[in-house]
Amino acid sequence: MPIRSLGYLRWETPQAEDWRTFATDVLGLMPVAGPEAGALYFRWDERPYRLVVVPSERKQVTIGFEVRDDLELEETAARLEEAGVKAAMGGEEEAADRLVSGFLRFEDPSGAPVEVFHAPILDHLPVQTPLVSGFVTGEMGMGHVVVGSGDVPAAVDFYRGTLGFRLRNTMRIDMGGPAKTPMYFLGCNPRHHTLGLIGIPFPGHLVHFMVEAASLDDVGRALDRCTDAGVPLAMSLGRHTNDHMVSFYCVTPDGAMVEFGWGGLHVDEATETTYEITKVSFWGHRPPKRG
Repeated sequence: MPIRSLGYLRWETPQAEDWRTFATDVLGLMPVAGPEAGALYFRWDERPYRLVVVPSERKQVTIGFEVRDDLELEETAARLEEAGVKAAMGGEEEAADRLVSGFLRFEDPSGAPVEVFHAPILDHLPVQTPLVSGFVTGEMGMGHVVVGSGDVPAAVDFYRGTLGFRLRNTMRIDMGGPAKTPMYFLGCNPRHHTLGLIGIPFPGHLVHFMVEAASLDDVGRALDRCTDAGVPLAMSLGRHTNDHMVSFYCVTPDGAMVEFGWGGLHVDEATETTYEITKVSFWGHRPPKRG
């Protein structure tokens, strides 16, 4: 399986400066210096960063997936070429900006920008997240992302057939239209899902990203910080039916969402089977009342 995990997000936004307070004082991430002038770098484990926020006139998120090494990067490039996907290797200066040894870039069938990289360049500095006891990462990467797609069947085929993701579960969501909206959850490591695909377009493509904290108390304290800071909630505290995550959703400075959770399910790939869910959550995850 070429893709090992979700490695980083590169977030271009006109609200970049607002992320400084949101990421540190609300989410509890560690701000760090980075090579790209004007960009904000945030880390929550031993990696040099997991999120970089870049000032821009547009809103766009690039998803960075990790492979094992240079050989797997070459294998991924060959798979993309075979699938007719136009991809380009990043230059040395661009790789240095990303603090990786090499990467390639392309767009998925929905038009979402994707980068695949290998060998992050570590700085070996202690991680300091005083507001959060720790985050669950390691072989499972930084968390998960959910992406909106105007052609979700093509996107699912691409991520499964070309990039090697495994389908974990499906569902159909009532969005008020004539038919329910399909959603697919795909994994590439023991985390239940690293990628979610929903069959409606979203500005900047990203619907939300998830960070998993080390304790339930971390979630509760983060929820308190959102309330104290006046950060809008998109979904109340709840527990999902597919990955069993206890989490809430808050709104970022530019309108996308962050899921802050704990207790996610680990999948045994030797025994797993796919399934369809009919409820988003066992309990909770309710949108706020309006008016």
